[in-house]
Amino acid sequence: MLFFVGSAVAQNLAVLLWPNGAPGSEGKTADESVRVNENGEHIVSSIHYPSITPYLPSKDKATGAAVIIAPGGGHRELWMDHEGYKVAMWLSEHGVAAFVLKYRLAREKGSTYTVEGTAFADIQRAVRLVRSRASEWGVDPERIGVMGFSAGGELAAMASTRYDAGITGAADPIERESSKPAFQALLYPAIPHDMSLSKQTPPAFLVCGEEDRPDIAQGLPQLYLSLKQAGVSTELHVLARTGHGFGVRPSNRPPVSDWPQLFLEWLDVQGMLKHR
Repeated sequence: MLFFVGSAVAQNLAVLLWPNGAPGSEGKTADESVRVNENGEHIVSSIHYPSITPYLPSKDKATGAAVIIAPGGGHRELWMDHEGYKVAMWLSEHGVAAFVLKYRLAREKGSTYTVEGTAFADIQRAVRLVRSRASEWGVDPERIGVMGFSAGGELAAMASTRYDAGITGAADPIERESSKPAFQALLYPAIPHDMSLSKQTPPAFLVCGEEDRPDIAQGLPQLYLSLKQAGVSTELHVLARTGHGFGVRPSNRPPVSDWPQLFLEWLDVQGMLKHR
């Protein structure tokens, strides 16, 4: 029992994306800020040491699939529980390795970071890092995807359309890894402008509420059509009488509470859940 508990604690320790400091964060040493809202949810800001926190399934459940989860918060803060840790726990319990990303915040007061530069670099680095340690974490390097909520969905969409094959000969071996996700899951995302879509764009799972703001409730179906026109396998769910920011919460009821299972079934259809 002690070994089991120790292993569970160890696997949920954050792993820095850049152990020697993230490019663009030089000289920034402020501690993270954490506030707790009336529902007991943790909201984090002041992030200068971007990281991923692994949630690994037990070996008897592991499917080899993995997903990097980017919580939302308007690029001003990160809602770590219902759009991060709780999602990761559910996925790991169902055989999918999950890695919760803490990325740097471009719209926090006084921030010198940018969405297109710094935050995007964080999610790209996260894909490379998980791929570089795939064997250690028991995942298939060809089945690593991204999932994002709201502002995190913007980053996941960017990662799925602006990837590269890695930098050959880079001094840092992590940078030699491909940054291309195998799939993308976008939940009520901020949709990037001028997305470049092709048949090589990773397959997409799209979810939003019909009562979300127009750029999402109308924009996501438009993105679905654009992906289909580009030849990308895509599934879309617009949930009735649902607004923004639902994530995974105990208070969620159908149809909102159904989306994780729908995502898991979609992964299976995409051939991502083959047991190792």
